[in-house]
Amino acid sequence: MTATLLNAALSLAASGVAVLPLRAGKGPFGNCRTCARNVCGGRPNMKTPGPCACTYPCHAWAAATTDPQTINSPQWATAWRTAAAVAYHPGGAGVTVVDLDNAAAIAWARATLPVTRTLATTRGEHWIYQGAMQSVNAVRLGVDIKSLMAYARWLGPGTGATAALPAVVRALAVKEPSTDRRAPRAPMAPTRGQSGACPHRTPAYLDRGLAMAVQRITDAGSAVHATVYRTFLAVLSTHGRCGCLTDTHVTRLFTAAQAKGETVRHCTDAWTNARTALGL
Repeated sequence: MTATLLNAALSLAASGVAVLPLRAGKGPFGNCRTCARNVCGGRPNMKTPGPCACTYPCHAWAAATTDPQTINSPQWATAWRTAAAVAYHPGGAGVTVVDLDNAAAIAWARATLPVTRTLATTRGEHWIYQGAMQSVNAVRLGVDIKSLMAYARWLGPGTGATAALPAVVRALAVKEPSTDRRAPRAPMAPTRGQSGACPHRTPAYLDRGLAMAVQRITDAGSAVHATVYRTFLAVLSTHGRCGCLTDTHVTRLFTAAQAKGETVRHCTDAWTNARTALGL
């Protein structure tokens, strides 16, 4: 498996597609100790070298490279030995991937988007368009856009001709401006007793859960939007109905998300969407 993945990565790199290894679970390899928590300064993009000169596949999508010496290096060999897949940087290759995660999303794409090159995934399909754009997760239920500053699994060449990136896909990344010019406030947490007595034995249970949630957001190396939403969803599914959460707890989560580059509005939207998904 290692040789197969390495050969695929080298072949892609030779064609000008920047690649990186993925671990089991489709996630990137974590930063090395020197780069942990981006203390090295990170690598901001693929075209302008950043302050980090690490030779390990650090910093998720920003580690993607077309350099065969790097891909074959001893530092990368450590990752290849346990890698489960090859990923690539769509934006760097000049393409956009519309990632459809379920049958409903595929049906929407077939009814809405121009026909283009497609690939089957574990749960759905990738629709590939020629042209790069901003990457955005969860533009609608089951639909992510992966292009600039993102990675996608390499699943093969796909079938069909690659169409030009249409305006309808670009429009998915555009949020409607708020009519309220004031900064959005964090949604109020549920009041105690919303659904009866709290089932948790001690306050330490909530404190430990909040600490783990904050750490999960802080450690996100990529797909920050999705990580924030899923973390909010997990917190609310455990503590959202009993009334444990207070504004102080919500602020801790929002602060962690904003430290990763999320805006207050993105945090508010993610929190609201998570509550809606759980029927809160």
